[in-house]
Amino acid sequence: MPSLAGKVAIVTGASRGIGRAIATRLAKEGAKTVLCARTAGALDAAVSEIECDGGAATSVALDLRFPESPARLADFAACQFGGIDIVVNNAGATKRDAFLQLTDNDWLDGFALKFFGAVRLTRAAWPHLKASRGSVINISGAGGRTPGAEFAIGGSVNAAMQSFTKAMAELGIADGVQVNVINPGSIRTGRLQKRLEALAAENGSDLAAAERKMIAATKTTRIGEPEDIAALVAFIAGPEGRFLQGSMIDMDGGATKTL
Repeated sequence: MPSLAGKVAIVTGASRGIGRAIATRLAKEGAKTVLCARTAGALDAAVSEIECDGGAATSVALDLRFPESPARLADFAACQFGGIDIVVNNAGATKRDAFLQLTDNDWLDGFALKFFGAVRLTRAAWPHLKASRGSVINISGAGGRTPGAEFAIGGSVNAAMQSFTKAMAELGIADGVQVNVINPGSIRTGRLQKRLEALAAENGSDLAAAERKMIAATKTTRIGEPEDIAALVAFIAGPEGRFLQGSMIDMDGGATKTL
């Protein structure tokens, strides 16, 4: 029997990249999966792919930056499938730029989706998670532990996500809810592709050479794949990962050098 058979999972930022890979993997493990992002067409394509592979999924297009959207998502999932067992807070990309070029609106937007979207969805889903002894998995980022000048917003948001995870993990012990956070490093997404293209143009090289240069500069093993993160999410949410609580797992090929 699949490890997550009968479970209901919400995955945000699920129309592409890491979120889509997570939703696909959870569905393969037997979870009834609710995908959420802003683009309905991309969500429909992801759901169709899951269903073609024999999984059960549905989607709702919402902008989780709006305060009412996370509660709407939790209500939708509970109405569609009768409860909530797993919440994966993955949505949110932050602007990368020199600090003096970043505006107040850039900072507010960075926190609105990734941090406050996760806080609000966790709060809305918590009664269901408490009833099912469910699991929250936050997708943060390596920049939260190793900040950089060009990633001031992202690093700050990720650090806040990590702190939020630790706080909720303590509450989760009392309420029977598992809460953990994964810090991905460089993952092969559309956003990383643009960075590689810019690096290749800057050095007059091809993409393969740009990738090798990035790996060497960060002293890592390789660029990660979305499926790497998805496999870890499935393990944490499954029965074999249940002893993990308040864990902050760096899945970054060795990018984080600190203790």
